[in-house]
Amino acid sequence: MSRDIRFEHLVRALGVGTAQPRLSWQVTAPPPWRQDGYEIELRRAGQVESSGRVHSAEQILVPWPGRPLVSREIVDARVRVFGTDGSASPWSGWSSVEAGLLDPGDWSASPVGASWPETPDTDRRPYLVRHEFELPCQTDDVTRARLYVTAHGVFEAEINGRRVGDDALAPGWTTYHRRLRYYTYDVTSLLRTGANAIGAWLADGWYRGRLGFNGGYRDLYGTDLSLLAQLEITLADGTRQVVATDDSWQASTGPIVLSGLYDGEAYDARDEQPGWSEPGFDDSAWSAVVENKRDPATLVAPEQPPVRCTQEIAPVECRRTEDGTLLLDFGQNLVGRLRITVDGAAGQVVTLRHAEVLQDGRLYTRPLRLAASVDTLVLDGSGPRTWEPRFTLHGFRYAEIEGWPGELREGDVVARVYHTDMVRTGWFECSNPLLNRLHDNVVWSMRGNFVDIPTDCPQRDERLGWTGDIQVFAPTASFLYDCAGMLASWLTDLAHEQLDDGTVPWFVPTIPGGPNWTPIRPGAVWGDAAVLTPWTLYRRYADASVLRRQYDSATAWVDLVVRIAGPSRLWNTGFQLGDWLDPAAPPDAPAAARTDRYLVATAYLAWTARHLAHTAEVLGKHADATRYATIADEVKTAFVAEYVAGDGRMRSDAPTAYALGIVFELLDGDTREAAGDRLAELVQESGHRIATGFAGTPLVCDALTLTGHVDTAYRLLLAEECPSWLYMVRQGGTTIWERWDSMLEDGTVNPGEMTSFNHYALGAVADWMHRRIGGIEPIEPGYRRVRFAPLPGGGLTFAEGRYESGYGTIAARWRLDGDTLRLTVRLPTGTTGVVELPGRKPIDVGPGEHTFTGSPA
Repeated sequence: MSRDIRFEHLVRALGVGTAQPRLSWQVTAPPPWRQDGYEIELRRAGQVESSGRVHSAEQILVPWPGRPLVSREIVDARVRVFGTDGSASPWSGWSSVEAGLLDPGDWSASPVGASWPETPDTDRRPYLVRHEFELPCQTDDVTRARLYVTAHGVFEAEINGRRVGDDALAPGWTTYHRRLRYYTYDVTSLLRTGANAIGAWLADGWYRGRLGFNGGYRDLYGTDLSLLAQLEITLADGTRQVVATDDSWQASTGPIVLSGLYDGEAYDARDEQPGWSEPGFDDSAWSAVVENKRDPATLVAPEQPPVRCTQEIAPVECRRTEDGTLLLDFGQNLVGRLRITVDGAAGQVVTLRHAEVLQDGRLYTRPLRLAASVDTLVLDGSGPRTWEPRFTLHGFRYAEIEGWPGELREGDVVARVYHTDMVRTGWFECSNPLLNRLHDNVVWSMRGNFVDIPTDCPQRDERLGWTGDIQVFAPTASFLYDCAGMLASWLTDLAHEQLDDGTVPWFVPTIPGGPNWTPIRPGAVWGDAAVLTPWTLYRRYADASVLRRQYDSATAWVDLVVRIAGPSRLWNTGFQLGDWLDPAAPPDAPAAARTDRYLVATAYLAWTARHLAHTAEVLGKHADATRYATIADEVKTAFVAEYVAGDGRMRSDAPTAYALGIVFELLDGDTREAAGDRLAELVQESGHRIATGFAGTPLVCDALTLTGHVDTAYRLLLAEECPSWLYMVRQGGTTIWERWDSMLEDGTVNPGEMTSFNHYALGAVADWMHRRIGGIEPIEPGYRRVRFAPLPGGGLTFAEGRYESGYGTIAARWRLDGDTLRLTVRLPTGTTGVVELPGRKPIDVGPGEHTFTGSPA
């Protein structure tokens, strides 16, 4: 009846970084069974301890029931549940959790890197490090071996010639001076009796590689490129052999000549050193390493899955251009790199170039700005080889290959898709194929921009964790994938990067931003991620700990803005991005929106203060809750007095202004109704083409829906002329664009400097699609209670949504048969729901499958 336990938000609980990991489980039982209690058993060192029967209906993120874990400890857990009818389930299977290194004193390793001189602030050649050691017993006497490893830079480790793990770009990007992730690998099967060798490839990555605009910046976190590794081998007699990075290791350059996240990778196969990570290799020409420094207190275990290859895509078209270059179309704008199988003479150079779009039949690279996005392979003439870059990623649909020897055969080139390997949780489908393609585009943009952190774009010289982008997109993201751990980790860095006065940076981790973004200034929509994104995670995953962890950050942000607004309660001074990328804004002035930027800022202050009050209430901080609710009320009053006329017209007579006022609950009664009517008029006057930017786009369909204009919301969503969501689809887009008109109607690329074809923010409308078309909306945190309230329209004849919650599958499917609406919903054990059909009273439902019929309107 009860399924196996999951720990925290992790799929694999190896090397967890908390001594008291929370437990979750699912229950399968026929209705009307309900959980009334549970019992958890922990098995550690052969002893079993029980929580006893706990009277609770909770099954998501239940507190650890026993003694805290100690470093390296393995504990098995299982659960059984008790029903309100007095029944008891069988025990679940045993699930294992293993602690990582929980105390700084557990570390004996030091970061080690090359000792030869390097020139800072330049492209430096990546290199290899290695070490040999003896295993003083038979491998049968090894009970387990764990490699705890990280780097200043990015790494791939090998033991005895075999790759450790399958992740990419480890250890990812964090605020390195405050925290650096280490990864734990089970390497027991890689060891040999007697002589062994361990080594790693190293490259700059985010640590000292080029980052940012206008040529970027190098060495932002340090000038050393170092490996920090600790191999711990536990023997049958309980002793532990430790092989740690120290000054006995060796270093050498390898076949990677250059590697950068923006520019790509250059690899010369003639410089390979076969056997370098195996015992017995002659490393007499290698150099001694130098030990560098790292405070072990800054080493943390991951809360999220690593970046991995999750899919391979073959080209859908390949042709030769007039100059002999191969031009490949993969049919999908993606993030990853090419894997090629090629044979040629020694010294033959194969060059791979990447871009999102074509213009005049060739790669169009201007949108990449100063990101070269080029990989090169120099062959050694030894025969066919399969090669893929190690330490770079590109955003592309098209690739050009120069120097390919002979004909290109099927399977010789494949695009490998990389992103943080989150579990897919949400799906949507309907009877309109263009809407399905739009939804697919949203999914692909999320995949391409969830690469360790939530980025704005994956192809040009930027790829930064813009706070406003994820703030508006988090509700969509958290339906599509389980991104709880990833976004919670990123929010930790947001708090670390927050200025002493509470200012939230535009992007996290923070790097120099040039004259446009330096000094860091507070800005609405973007800074509000400190409050609204933790709230989204709490609502979607029932994890109050993220609210607790981020509370000081959230209050610092709101308190700062309240000070800026002063007694007027209007945020009407300072630099603002406002409704960024309103389609009416000229290419060179993306903040020049139709909606007053200070109207946007003040509306967000009211909304964020209100959500901080909700946060405080959840955490039991009742005085704070009252204070921030009062502030929200005062800002609401000031907003109406400043921006709303007596007839409900807004001072900024623009869709975003009305959408903010309606969705952020700043307008009441007749004023709200009049605002909804005016919003519908504006949408109709524009020919149902979109007229909102980053601030208004996530809200406009909801604002229309809340004020009785569902048909107008559908017509807005289904418009196909520029600017519109489906214009992107009609123009062949396979991801969401940064601008509504990133590609112009004549097939040329928008001349604006910021013209990405993979930018998820404008895809935030998918949240409305999930709730209002698919019909699935959480009422209580973690989807414990669900509203099924689909609103048919737009000529659709069916739609369905599915969400894999912590409790199990939640699904809704509706179909129109003439004038009859047939809705089927499904709920897992542990949840309840309410079905709201047009013209009918709400109906409460419990676990199981239920079908209803009614009228579509």
